[in-house]
Amino acid sequence: MKISIEKIKELRELTGISIADCKAALEETKGDLKKAQEILRQKGIEEAEKKSERVVGQGLVETYVHANGKIASMVEVACETDFVARTPDFKNLTHEIAMQVCAMDPGSVDELLHQEYIRDNEQTIGDLVKETISKLGENIQIKRFIRFELGQ
Repeated sequence: MKISIEKIKELRELTGISIADCKAALEETKGDLKKAQEILRQKGIEEAEKKSERVVGQGLVETYVHANGKIASMVEVACETDFVARTPDFKNLTHEIAMQVCAMDPGSVDELLHQEYIRDNEQTIGDLVKETISKLGENIQIKRFIRFELGQ
């Protein structure tokens, strides 16, 4: 089945995955966008698991202060290279994690990874991290975080 370039571009915009992988997923699903997204998501999870043992020596510390100024968080998210740490996708991930910590007050990194993502209840924070690993091709780990609340 011939897949149109427009459909490939649409899947690429939705997922951030390479054009070649998007084309292959669409060919496998005979052009079904939803099924192709699921295939790419599953492939990303498998790739993330393979990369989980790689050393993470770079990354970012991100802070977030809630609009009311009474709750704040700071997170350390690590990756393999400084190049990836400077990408918009990695910066966005660290920001989203900091917001999640403010909103949901997890007790540990493990608990945070299993929490429902505040922007998409179909995903966990762990899924969000794995999706970013798939896009960027590096191991990413949430190392630690702290949450501050006025008066506590």
